[in-house]
Amino acid sequence: MEQETIVKVCLLAGKIMLQSGAETYRVEDTMVRIAQAFKMQNAQAYATPTAIMFAVDMTASSNFVRIDERATDLHKVAEVNSISRYISTGELSLIEARDQLLNIDQQQNSFSVWLQLLAAAFASGCFTIMFQGSWHDFIPAMIVGGSAFCLMIYFHKLLKIRFFAEFLAAVFLAFTAFLMVVINLGLDIDKIIIGSVMPLVPGLLITNAVRDLMAGHLVSGMTKGIEAILTAFAIGAGVAIVLLLVY
Repeated sequence: MEQETIVKVCLLAGKIMLQSGAETYRVEDTMVRIAQAFKMQNAQAYATPTAIMFAVDMTASSNFVRIDERATDLHKVAEVNSISRYISTGELSLIEARDQLLNIDQQQNSFSVWLQLLAAAFASGCFTIMFQGSWHDFIPAMIVGGSAFCLMIYFHKLLKIRFFAEFLAAVFLAFTAFLMVVINLGLDIDKIIIGSVMPLVPGLLITNAVRDLMAGHLVSGMTKGIEAILTAFAIGAGVAIVLLLVY
């Protein structure tokens, strides 16, 4: 029963981290460290962006967990890392670690949707200024960027396919930026679009892909890299279609 609990704790820690946007090599390292802290010295872990396999020994049966939903919640990743360190130093028992991981798994997003929308809107305005846009475009970029980010969240829940959600959000973004210029609320459509599109850019995916490749995890690195390329293509295609139609 203790070995089964150790396996469940390791898989739960890996699942939380992978669902929250952690790199696969970090997920594997954390699971192995937790197992070794509980005297499972030959533990084996293998993670991809969509699945985790774990065994307490090289010849033991493997345990499998599928990852269907992935998001960005680095607060959960940090919490699981902290629990892993406490386990390694002997400050947490197996049962205490399991209970804390279950609490983390049941937590909602660290930031509410409204706070995410406000952050996306403010970031859009700031990126517009950073890319040498005028202050006259700051407020239009905030409106366009916040609205597009909101629609991306809605479309993602509705369609369950991130590519189409980001494509439709980019279409709305470009068309709204065009309207802002037409009604003289904005001056430069290019700067508004560039600033507003930044919250949709898959920055974490690109970073994780590079880090996984550098760590030797070629399958995960290439998978995340292709996902980032598809996301960038969806955003670019959505903006390009609108600009081709209106100009």
